Amino acid sequence: MKIAQFIADNIFSQPAILVGLIAMVGLLVQKKPFSDVVTGTIKTAVGFLIMSRGAGIVVEALNNFTPILQSAFGLPQVELGGMGLDNLIATYGGAASLIMAFGFIIHVLLARFTKFKYIYLTGHLMFWIALVLVAVMLEINPNISMFTMVAVGSVIIALYWTFQPAYIQPWMRKVTGTDDLALGHTSSSGAFLSAVLGKYVGRPEDSTEKLSLPKWLTFFRDVTVATGVVIAVVVIIAALVAGPAAVADKAGSLNYIVYAILQGLIFAVGITVLLVGVRMVLGEIIPAFRGIALRIVPNAKPALDCPIVFDYAPTAVLFGFLSAFVVFIVLMVIFGALGWAVIVPPMIMLFFPGGTCGVFGNSTGGVRGAILGGAINGLFLAIGQAITMPMLSTTAPQLAQLADPDWYIIIWVFKPLLSLILPLFGG
Repeated sequence: MKIAQFIADNIFSQPAILVGLIAMVGLLVQKKPFSDVVTGTIKTAVGFLIMSRGAGIVVEALNNFTPILQSAFGLPQVELGGMGLDNLIATYGGAASLIMAFGFIIHVLLARFTKFKYIYLTGHLMFWIALVLVAVMLEINPNISMFTMVAVGSVIIALYWTFQPAYIQPWMRKVTGTDDLALGHTSSSGAFLSAVLGKYVGRPEDSTEKLSLPKWLTFFRDVTVATGVVIAVVVIIAALVAGPAAVADKAGSLNYIVYAILQGLIFAVGITVLLVGVRMVLGEIIPAFRGIALRIVPNAKPALDCPIVFDYAPTAVLFGFLSAFVVFIVLMVIFGALGWAVIVPPMIMLFFPGGTCGVFGNSTGGVRGAILGGAINGLFLAIGQAITMPMLSTTAPQLAQLADPDWYIIIWVFKPLLSLILPLFGG
């Protein structure tokens, strides 16, 4: 158990280390020269860190934007109750880590001996999915034993990691043009629906990357410039509605409009850095993974985080995010006016899964497909948040506010199912 805990805390919880080790094993199995092994390992880990740092810059900008948006719409502070997310992690984070470790062993065995040849490598989501399962089991039985929690959670999470990249792979091939790469992310259900339904609203020939623009708008073809301009405009509008006082805490001595413009530019920095990291990871992990595919898990494919698809249609990412944002805000206002639920805009989830859904929708439906993809993500997040918060009322309803589309499905499916199964284990 101590060894499993160490591996979970120091490898699975550090995605750069995990993908670096995977690359190293793949290169060693191919009997590459020592210099190539060192180069491939380090560049894979560094590329992942660059990607993570870029994502971190984006997340920081989104977090700065969220309070402004809440002030602009006059969103009330909601007491969520339960033990709270911090207490859940402090008390049961060890159980979640053990579910990760044992679940990964089962997952690799499933990949080795079944036709589902995918290795899930999105480390941070490994922990979050495990924590969601812990919360679900505690909702059913607050006195569940550690053994039952880890045993049941490990099997469920291994099945998810194995089947999730598999069912989305036909659409992933359409996005990337290759079968060497898989998507390992909890936005997969939204991405799947976006790709399936995209063809009904548009054509792939009308891709976001081929948009015909007036000459004076051709700067939108550069993803860095387009991102900076669009996000700055969105933040400026929110800041104008919220007023200078609402922005003062974040802006400090800066004029609140200047602060809004800077957030757009910072966001563009994050996207640029993230895409550099994506290209570096792809350049190293795919050749290195051939060793895994040849010797350890025949025909295996790495299933990676959602930004891995952003470089294939960066404009679709922006369309998907904006569409998800608009749909969520509309539903937020409707839910509040009708007294159904108070939901909070999860900017990070609106951007990353929204962008992913935009890319998948674009692959089958072009511009309209990208917009539809974002709308699907916005619907998922708004409806999912409203339905799921009460389902986690005694543990951490905050998980519903932090969720990607697959989190909701996992909770909706496994809470009733485990209510029937856990008593068989004495849990």
